[in-house]
Amino acid sequence: MKVYEVELTRKINIARDTTAFFFTKPLDFQFNPGQYLNLSLNNNKHFFSIASAPYEAEIIIETRMRNTVFKNSLKTLPIGSGVEIKGPFGSFMLHNNSNVRAVFLAGGIGITPFRSISYQAAKDNLPHKIYLFYSNRSPKDAPDLEEFKDLEKKNSNFKFIPTMTKVNASEDGEGERGYINKDMLTKYLSDLGKPIYYIAGPPNMVLGLRKMLNQAGVNDDIIRLENFTGY
Repeated sequence: MKVYEVELTRKINIARDTTAFFFTKPLDFQFNPGQYLNLSLNNNKHFFSIASAPYEAEIIIETRMRNTVFKNSLKTLPIGSGVEIKGPFGSFMLHNNSNVRAVFLAGGIGITPFRSISYQAAKDNLPHKIYLFYSNRSPKDAPDLEEFKDLEKKNSNFKFIPTMTKVNASEDGEGERGYINKDMLTKYLSDLGKPIYYIAGPPNMVLGLRKMLNQAGVNDDIIRLENFTGY
C-alpha cells in the first residue's frame, strides 16, 4: 500500500469536543466513499474514516478530541505541517443495486463514512434511496448536523432522520428523540427486511443496533458493520 505525504491546511471545530482536519489531497490518491486511511504522526498511527467525498478537493478527517497522546499531537499540529497517510482501506461502501434502499445507522463520530457516501451520491445523482438515521446526545454533539439537513433539501433521494437522546428544553426541537429502535425505523420504512443496512459508531452501539435489527427479523446478510474503536 502506497504511503502519501499530505499537509494540514486547516482545522475547524464542528461539534462539542469534535474537530475536522483538512489535508491536501495528492493527485494519485484515489478512494471509494466509505473507506478509511491510516495517519502517522510522531511515530504513532491511527485509523480514520475519510469524511470527505472523492470529488472534494481536500482529504477530511473528523474526530472526537480525547485526551490521548495521539489526539493531543493532532490538536496542536501547526497548519502547514506534513503527515503521512496510508490507504485507502475497507469495503464499507454503498451497494450497486439502486433498486435496493440503503439505510445508514450512525452514532456520533460514526457519521464520517456516511458523510463521504452521501455527499458523493448526491454529486453523482445516484438513484439510490438513502435513509440516514443519526443518533447523538444533543445537537451540540452532532458533527455535520446542519450540513445533512441542507443535503436533504438538495437531494430528493436522501432522507435525514436525526435523533437526540439527551436533549433539554433549551435545545433544538427538530427530529426524533431517543435511541434508534424498531419503532423509529418502521415510522419511515415500510418493510424492514428489504433495505441493506449500514451501521457505524462505537462498538457497543453497533452491536446493539445489529441485535435490534436481528430481533426485528432482519438477516445478517443485509447488515454491514463498521466499528469505531479507540476514537
